[in-house]
Amino acid sequence: MSNAALIRLPGQPVLRVGHRGAKGHAPENTFASFNLAVEMGVSAVETDVHLIKDGAVALIHDHTVDRTTDGQGYVKDMTLAQLKSLDAGAWYDPRFAGERIPELGEFLDWACDWAVAVALEIKNGPIYYPGIAAKLVHALRNHEMLSRAILISFDHQVLLEAKQLEPEITTGILYVGRLADPVGAARAAGASALHPHWAYVTPDLVPTAHNAGLAVSPWCPNDAPTIKMLAEMGVDSIGTDYPELFDQI
Repeated sequence: MSNAALIRLPGQPVLRVGHRGAKGHAPENTFASFNLAVEMGVSAVETDVHLIKDGAVALIHDHTVDRTTDGQGYVKDMTLAQLKSLDAGAWYDPRFAGERIPELGEFLDWACDWAVAVALEIKNGPIYYPGIAAKLVHALRNHEMLSRAILISFDHQVLLEAKQLEPEITTGILYVGRLADPVGAARAAGASALHPHWAYVTPDLVPTAHNAGLAVSPWCPNDAPTIKMLAEMGVDSIGTDYPELFDQI
């Protein structure tokens, strides 16, 4: 495995990942948030993807637009033009008014310009998007981003589908809990990484995963002491809403 979104070289600090950009400081999954994360020194940016009505892939966390825009309704029922008409920033703070929901191609263009790695979380379930794995693989190939991207999901089946479509794609299983056999779960999905909630990273998990050739990439510790603890355990990358916290460890 040699993916910038995943693997920390021996002796190097833990890789910094901006969760939905810099979610703690800007409206999530917008270019305002992504740009701020890069300014804070992240190695990779994580975002969420949905397949929409006209076949495009949009970057938004929820299955509806209600929480993070001035609109209402299911993402799956909207075209890209309809999504682009919504304000995705004012809900967070008036100074972000006019921010729009990004489309996947725009985001990958941006990532290429900044030479930053990307983690794409496939939001499958309870609404499922048949064909989304193929869309993501195609887009990453077209942008020559296969080596600087990871697909992650709580739906491990869609990760297996992506791996079957493109064996070179890097994938990671998201989960919450202490799995009885995390290595087995990753193997079953064809994944290269474990992405547990940070609270379920134990000192024995990291060496177990590394001995099996798997990276460990916990998500959403949002305080410096917890980030420091995880880094000292030897995890490969950490995703947080507050990327500036890495400078405090």
